Parts: sequence; C-alpha cells; structure tokens
Amino acid sequence: MPSALEFTDVVVRREGRNILDHVSWGVDDDQRWVILGPNGAGKTTLLQLADTLMHPTSGTVTVLGETLGRTDVFEVRPRIGFASSAMAKRVPRDETVLNTVLTAAYSVLGRWNENYEDIDERRALRVLGDWRLDHLADRTFGTLSDGEQKRVQIARAVMTDPELLLLDEPTASLDLGSREELLALLSGYASSPTTPAMLMVTHHVEEIPVGFTHVMLIRDGAVVAAGPIAETLTAETLTDTFGMPIVLSSEDGRYAARAAA
Repeated sequence: MPSALEFTDVVVRREGRNILDHVSWGVDDDQRWVILGPNGAGKTTLLQLADTLMHPTSGTVTVLGETLGRTDVFEVRPRIGFASSAMAKRVPRDETVLNTVLTAAYSVLGRWNENYEDIDERRALRVLGDWRLDHLADRTFGTLSDGEQKRVQIARAVMTDPELLLLDEPTASLDLGSREELLALLSGYASSPTTPAMLMVTHHVEEIPVGFTHVMLIRDGAVVAAGPIAETLTAETLTDTFGMPIVLSSEDGRYAARAAA
C-alpha cells in the first residue's frame, strides 16, 4: 500500500527541548489515524510537519512521496487538506459560506479577483451538501455557530480533493449535539473507499469517529503506542499516555474513558 506520510527518526528541537523525540511512524493511503495525547505532547507539531509548515531538526519526513528539505513545499501543499481553529480565525467574517469553500481552489482566504469556472462552483455546492451546509451557502461565516464553522472548515479542506486530510481538534468546543452530528459525518466520510489518508488530533477518546482505523498515543514528544485502534487503544496505553490510571470502555465502535476509581 502506498505511503501518504513517513517519519523516520524525527526530532523537532526548540529552546533546548525535544518537542518531538525520535519519532518513526508511517501512514498508508487507506488509513485514518487519530493522534491522542495530553497538552504539550507534540500533536500539533506532528500536523505541522505533515502539512509541510515546518521542517524537522533531524530525521526525515516524507509527505506524499516528497521529502521535506528536498522538494518545493509549495507544490506539495495543494495536495493536502488542513482544517484547524487557527485557520478559522483567518476567514473574513463577512465571507459567504460558499466563497469560503470555493476559494480553496486558489488556496486563498477571502474572495477577491479570482476567476472560477462553473465546475468549481458545482463542486463547492456538492461539498456543502455532503457536509449538510448547502442551506447556509449564502450566510456569512461570522454568523455561523461553532459547529457550522467547524463543518465549513472541513468542507473547505476537502474542496480540492486532497490526497492527505489533516484535522486539528475538529470537535473542540462543540456542544453534545453539534459534536455528534460532526462525528457522524466524519464517520461516513472516513468509511468511503475514495477518502484520502486522514490524521485527526484530539484529546478525548469519545471524539474518535467510527471508521477510523489507527491510533497514535504520544507523550512528551515520544510515541507511547501506535497501530490499529482495536489493538492499540487500551486502558494500559492510555494510562501510560496521560500519567494516571484510566478505565476504557467501548460500544458500537465508540469509546469512553475515565479515571480509575
């Protein structure tokens, strides 16, 4: 199976501290990964490397067959979809939902003087429908709820039909209903055979969508465990990752965790 992402002995060092500490890891084209770990574990740094936004201090990162430091990252980035709260803050509040998604075709935020073809607009409308946003196409981004904004971010990320999709805490701050709606949509998307390789960062096992295949647990920049979810996500690995005794339960492909009594 072709590899979408490959880390070989990767170190990211800042101010005398290893943010990532000799990480070796690979993601195949048909895999959907969840990255779990406490605050400051290095999860966002992993995504920034995968999105070619930074280079490792040492080691090798290969993204979609291109090795960082030996390729033009501006040619690789259009092949990657990335949704994060940080990106949402850069979207003009008065931009329509349709234009927020449509402008991904030019990798810009904010409609200006770009010329879009009918096929671009048809795809944007189709993507909005897939993420239950078509009725909001003419609304401005700043008037949306948190859940709607999260879905717009993801719709924008998949607009260009990426080969690798990165999601940084897509359900953070959502209420229960909005979280469950988004997780259901992510589950359906992840289960499609045409979906690209996916990486999703989260803090909570309750936010793992059904259909995700693999998990990496990370603490202090080092990998605690990585592999298929059914084998790797255990009370023991969660205990090691979060530094406290954890009880894990699962039902119908969903997980729940709490501190041991």
